[in-house]
Amino acid sequence: MPEILERGDIYFAYRPRVDKFQVHGFKDIQRLYLILKPRPAGRYRLLIIGHKQLPEVENGARRPYWGFVENVFQTPEELERDLRGAGDQPAARAAGEGVYAIASHEGHTHLAYALELPEQLGEVQAALHIEKEGSYLLSIKNPEQRSRAGVGLAPEQRAHFPEELQRRFEGRNFIDADPPRLLDYPGAEVLLIGAAEDVSQELGIELYPEHETAATADVFTELRLDRQQHPVEPLLRGVWR
Repeated sequence: MPEILERGDIYFAYRPRVDKFQVHGFKDIQRLYLILKPRPAGRYRLLIIGHKQLPEVENGARRPYWGFVENVFQTPEELERDLRGAGDQPAARAAGEGVYAIASHEGHTHLAYALELPEQLGEVQAALHIEKEGSYLLSIKNPEQRSRAGVGLAPEQRAHFPEELQRRFEGRNFIDADPPRLLDYPGAEVLLIGAAEDVSQELGIELYPEHETAATADVFTELRLDRQQHPVEPLLRGVWR
């Protein structure tokens, strides 16, 4: 049986390229954000996914996608200031919200999620590979191991884990995300590999997404995103903005 290591709320957002205040398609995207808010702890992990897309979970390609924890915020106001943008940098747009679990299953850790919004997936979600639900193998890179030239973060940008967490690597390049607080350190590098589209069938766990509407959406009530600053169409209707 899988062991649930952590549950929480998950959000997806994209930031347009510099000076691209109107997005017409994937080519206008600068980066894809994945935001994890574990329960009941009040912190917000902001991850950047390097390919600007999630790994596909339905074609069995099993291609690893690299990403990293850009920052960890203690309040939603801090997170919103980071996502807001300024000058020629447009504000981020929410593209999905839901619930997630990090679970240990058959010798691996999985990040599994189920969306609450949008109710119907659109062109935005298709381009970013955001499904109604999905499961990914999740592993953490050893910051003390060398990377190939031009791959990953520079040594000075990598996470500095406390000794008791760093010892868990035992010289290995990657370990499972167990405990999930490995994700609480800016510069923590991750690998995501698409595992399955049906979370309950693959892992045998339930995620319990709730019914959300434009009025109750957590990105506005919990993350405090201003509807005037952050266009709502990608989240509510799945269309570019």
